[in-house]
Amino acid sequence: MTREPVPSPCISVCRMNDALGFCEGCLRTLDEIAAWSVLDDDGKRAVWIRLGERRAALVAPSRQASPSPSQESPR
Repeated sequence: MTREPVPSPCISVCRMNDALGFCEGCLRTLDEIAAWSVLDDDGKRAVWIRLGERRAALVAPSRQASPSPSQESPR
């Protein structure tokens, strides 16, 4: 069984967010971006897992900030 190559997470929105420490497009750190071409597939999959965790952490605060329908004030 042959595994497909692990695709790059780059979406061509290359803008580093200094406060967060990663690219606003792909959510990789500078170290992850620099190492990507020499990582084996397991290393690349590990980066993808971290990206999912980062994305979830970024979305979680915005979910907590918006009131659920039961918390909204009546109109």
